[in-house]
Parts: sequence; structure tokens; C-alpha cells
Amino acid sequence: MVSERSLEVLRVIVQDYIASREPVGSKSIVDRYSFGVSAATIRNDMALLEEEELIAAPHTSSGRIPTDKGYRVFVDQLADLRPLTSAQRTAIETFLGASTDLDEVLSRTVRLLSQLTHQVALVQYPSLSRSRIRHIELVRLASGRMMTVLITDTGRVEQRLIDIPTGLTDPFFDELRAKLNSSLGGLGLAEAAEKLATLPTQFSREDAPTVELITIALIDQVLANRADKLVMAGAANLVRTEEDFTGSIYPVLEAIEEQVTLLRLFGEMAPDQNGFAVSIGQENASFGLGETSVLTSGYSTSGGELSRLGVLGPTRMDYSNNMAAVRAVARYLSRLLGEN
Repeated sequence: MVSERSLEVLRVIVQDYIASREPVGSKSIVDRYSFGVSAATIRNDMALLEEEELIAAPHTSSGRIPTDKGYRVFVDQLADLRPLTSAQRTAIETFLGASTDLDEVLSRTVRLLSQLTHQVALVQYPSLSRSRIRHIELVRLASGRMMTVLITDTGRVEQRLIDIPTGLTDPFFDELRAKLNSSLGGLGLAEAAEKLATLPTQFSREDAPTVELITIALIDQVLANRADKLVMAGAANLVRTEEDFTGSIYPVLEAIEEQVTLLRLFGEMAPDQNGFAVSIGQENASFGLGETSVLTSGYSTSGGELSRLGVLGPTRMDYSNNMAAVRAVARYLSRLLGEN
């Protein structure tokens, strides 16, 4: 049974190792912290932690470093979430608040989160399995060109440029726009794709080929929005911490490039009652990420769709700071998207 003091010893070992990347010895703990006991007593506590496989000696006669199990206990029981500074909170509101649409919001989110944590930042696009069509707009451009704009209730905006016959009249576009929105408004994406396929039959023989050309583009847009996607930033941060990985870092870089792998990892991480989840070290081994930790939190959109954002980095990461940053960004992102 690990005592309260032994858990405090584990806390300082994790904190000191994260800060220095150097194994932590009993003498340095006695010198740096006020435990009120001798170095021999601290060594006994460390021996108990080692028996419980919470710490390990990387070399003979060296200090100790946390194991994956030790990091897990630290995260679950010992980590203190340090509040973000006022400057960090202002940066979140200013940087994300300047976004104009969902794509830019998520792009800015990963860049900001990477800067706050110095890890790889990941944001999952809102799950669109239950998304519905909010509006479709047709924008005439130069002769023979037009833009189709698809807007979902999650705030996703998808645009396509297509070539169309010249000489089309305003009444034709007005009729097509009206039928598109009256037929598709409020429909789910799968149902909308089926409805679009039948739309050309509602027009004259002369107009049907042009309507079919436009509906094909819209069907592509609808189907593209059904796919789960991730936005990522900060891969260079992994290279800066290459010493935290045994052997080559390239397998880790290759693994994070596989969106399907990361999305599956996100899906298997069990969130707590606050929507937060942490997966550490060997818990990620089946995904090729056995030397990394992943921290995620849920965020929601105005349409009620839930997705996740988080950070990925070596197991030797600043969990307290990173957990606070992920939670703060997720909450602000939910608030921002909820207002749109």
C-alpha cells in the first residue's frame, strides 16, 4: 500500500523529471522539498514506489524516473491544474475570436493549442453524421462560372467552383435556388444526397442538364462533409523532444499522419464526467504511439454535435499545464461555435 507521503514523493519525482529530463534522487528531493524526514526515509518511499512499478531506475545507481503507471497515478490523483494566466486567456479569446468560419476557427485552434502546450495539437471536425443542411447559395461569377455554397447547421461552409453554360437567366437561378432550399433545408446529409439526385427531373428538358451539372457538384460537397477529419499543428514540437523517444522518432511521425489511426484512438479514449480523457504510453501501443501521451477534451457546436480536441506528445510532458490549456481552449471553442 502506497502511503500519502510516498505519493507526494511520486509527485515531486514526476514534476522534477518533467522539468529537467534527469533522473531524480533522494538527496535532491530532501534538498529541494520540506518533507521533514531523512534521505534514508525518502529512499524507503522510493523503494516502495519502485515495487509498485510507479518509478524505475534507467541506470544502475542512478535516480528514478516515472513509469507509464506512475504518470497514470499522477494524472488521476496528483496533478494540479494550474489556471491559465490572464495573458493566455486573452490570447485564446483574441486569436480565436478573429475567425470567420469553421475552417479558420479550427485552423487557429490547433495553432494556438500547439503554442500554449509545445505539443502536437489535434482538433477533430464536428461529427457530421447527424448534421443537417442549413442553406444552399448559388453565386454567379464571370461568364460560364459559378460557386455553389453549402452551409450545415454545425457551421461548416463548403464551396465549389464549377463551369456552367453561358446565357443562363436570373429567373432560372432564382427557381433553382428556391427549390434547393425548400427541398433540402433541414435534411440530414445522406437524405440530402438522395434528394439532390432527383432534382433535375423537376425542371424542363432544356434546363435539366444544367441542373444535373450543379447537383452533381452539390452531391460531392454533401458527401465530403460526411467524412471525419482532423486538423493538426505542431509536429515540429515532437522533433524538439526527440530525446524523449527511444530509437527513431519517425515511426511516431508516421503514425500521427494517419488520420484514421488518430480518429480511432480518439474514439477509444473514455472521457470522464467532464468530457476529459488522458491516454498514456503503453495504453497507446496498439496505435503505434506507445511512447506518447494523448490528452483530449470534448467541444460542442451550435447544432449540438460533439467532437474532440487535444494534444499529443512524449510521456514526459507537463500534464498540469497541458490539461488546463486543453480544457480552456475546448470550453472557449464550444462557446464560440455555440454563438454562431
